[in-house]
Amino acid sequence: MFLAVAYPWIKALHIIAVIAWMAGMLYLPRLFVYHVDATPGSAQSETFKVMERRLLKAIINPSMIAAVLLGLTLLAVPGLVAWSDLWIWIKLVGVAGLVGIHHLCVRAVRAFAEDRNTRPARYWRVVNEVPALLMLIIVIMVVVKPF
Repeated sequence: MFLAVAYPWIKALHIIAVIAWMAGMLYLPRLFVYHVDATPGSAQSETFKVMERRLLKAIINPSMIAAVLLGLTLLAVPGLVAWSDLWIWIKLVGVAGLVGIHHLCVRAVRAFAEDRNTRPARYWRVVNEVPALLMLIIVIMVVVKPF
């Protein structure tokens, strides 16, 4: 009963968390694109390290945790999801993809912090597009529910 009453608040907080998570996920790989061109040990490289670490720790990680926990809470609301519908499974695969890209970025922040990045800027430009593509799929599945 509590979940049904709290549903609008849980949904609002979930959307806020997703927006914050996506903002970070769209920005962090772009920082990597620029960081690749900075000479390791330079002031510019050290500045990128600080920006990447703070973005990850202060925005991306907390908002991902909140988005996932609030999303799981929404799934517990009685009657909200018909598990026989395909759209929810496609959405969950999209969310798993976002979590996977998130973890790729976590590893990249560590690699850049230790001056161990081996990926070229082109790689990070492609990675930068993946969260947007997954977001598109997820939003369409949730709003349109085409399947």
